[in-house]
Amino acid sequence: MPFFASSRNIGAMMKNTNTVIIAGAGLGGLTLALCLVRAGFTVKVLEQAAALGEVGAGVQISANGARVLYHLGLAEELNAVGFTPEAGQMRHWQTGETLSSRPLGKESEEKFGFPYFHLHRADFHRVLADALTAAAPGSIYLDSKVTGFDQSEDGVTVTLENGESHAGDVLVGCDGIHSTVRGQLFGPDAPRFTGCVAWRATVPVEALPPDHVRPVASNWIGLGGHFVHYYVRSGELVNCVGIMEQDEWQAESWSNEGAKGEFLKDFAGWHENLQILMRAAESCFRWGLFDRDPMDRWSDGRVTLLGDACHPMLPFMAQGAVMAIEDAYTLAQCLAQNSEQDADPAAALLSYEGLRKERTATVQQMSRDNIQFFHHADIPNLEERMSRHREAHLWLYSFDVTQQDFISRGS
Repeated sequence: MPFFASSRNIGAMMKNTNTVIIAGAGLGGLTLALCLVRAGFTVKVLEQAAALGEVGAGVQISANGARVLYHLGLAEELNAVGFTPEAGQMRHWQTGETLSSRPLGKESEEKFGFPYFHLHRADFHRVLADALTAAAPGSIYLDSKVTGFDQSEDGVTVTLENGESHAGDVLVGCDGIHSTVRGQLFGPDAPRFTGCVAWRATVPVEALPPDHVRPVASNWIGLGGHFVHYYVRSGELVNCVGIMEQDEWQAESWSNEGAKGEFLKDFAGWHENLQILMRAAESCFRWGLFDRDPMDRWSDGRVTLLGDACHPMLPFMAQGAVMAIEDAYTLAQCLAQNSEQDADPAAALLSYEGLRKERTATVQQMSRDNIQFFHHADIPNLEERMSRHREAHLWLYSFDVTQQDFISRGS
């Protein structure tokens, strides 16, 4: 399925904004770069790390995100490294009873047109990086930490920690929750500790009893916490994420290694199937979950933000990466459509922002609300909440980002 399949969506080279600088080579930055290259733009992706890679283990890509990735021509690569779950299930933290189930697998493709993927973040990142390198060799610059930028009516100049600079027509900050670009645009943000601490670990399937994990996305909802696990890497590994309420936390990082004994202690009394998973983990990591309010603005002139840099969200709807993918398609199309109209990049960025802000703010709120849902397994109105949860997924997965009016103005 070709990218920009209809004539309405074919992006011509921009008259005055043909080079887009992207700060950050994470999942969002690479997806944006690939969308832009497919539309005929030149991109420069500035990555602070010395080598490409991704922190974390599992990522879920629902049909609304898979739609964009398939349009980018990545279907074969994703199917080679991903796992397509049969269903999404909620289970009781203590009894193991299945409380709710929503079909995924073939039904996702039948209902929404595209599959639901479980991916190892490193595998997904490599698929994107390989595709971009093939399409635009030399477009990724490593050891290129952005420290600031200057913009004028004619363009943007980005300065790096190593003293180098890069000139372009548009700058997009895809540099995550601690975004340097956002900091210069709007000053420091104000994260709030949610009262939740997350654990993550991956477990080789060969270390588990046969068929110990169902071929589904499992969410064990409990009292003061919940525990999610699912297959990644074509079913070779099980990705585990446990969330538990705590009094305080300082660090906001996915790479803080924790002690397995503390992991087990936090989930003492939970179902034995989960104890087996935790005991089989070779290592585990622990980090605090922080929340942020939706931003009033994402853009200023020729500079804008994407993904976690402008709408970081708690991982309770499994939509963080997918929202960045939707952002990427929308931004690329806004720039392409704008080039055919008046070649005003500031207007294109405002169009992008206007198309994305309400949806991403809604998903941020949904994710926030799920803390109460997932951490009160025995409340009387559980079935009513589950019904609303299923409706939320239907709203999310059925969205077709390719059918927007990309010339809309304003934020």
